[in-house]
Amino acid sequence: MSDALDTIFSALSDPTRRAILAMLLEDDMAVTDVAEPFEMSLAAVSKHLMILTRAGLITQEKRGRVKWCKLEPEALRDASVWMQSFGQFEAVNLDAFERFLQTELPDAD
Repeated sequence: MSDALDTIFSALSDPTRRAILAMLLEDDMAVTDVAEPFEMSLAAVSKHLMILTRAGLITQEKRGRVKWCKLEPEALRDASVWMQSFGQFEAVNLDAFERFLQTELPDAD
């Protein structure tokens, strides 16, 4: 389970990937629609999507000629259970958690 958690937390460490997950909360989206709000190439967004896919946070499937992305919320369950096991956290703000880790582990990038 440690490797899976490492992969999930690594995927969640990037603000672009967190934004993509938030977008997918609404509904499945075509890759081109996911890429639209970001000021980066489609190839760069595709790399973010591949990281999210490897972490199990999203799935991608081809529907006709279009590749679609779908959120897989169950993938966050193990990470959520792990964080809740500390008991002192009621709700985890991932942005605050990232800032905390950056101050505690500045060489982790």
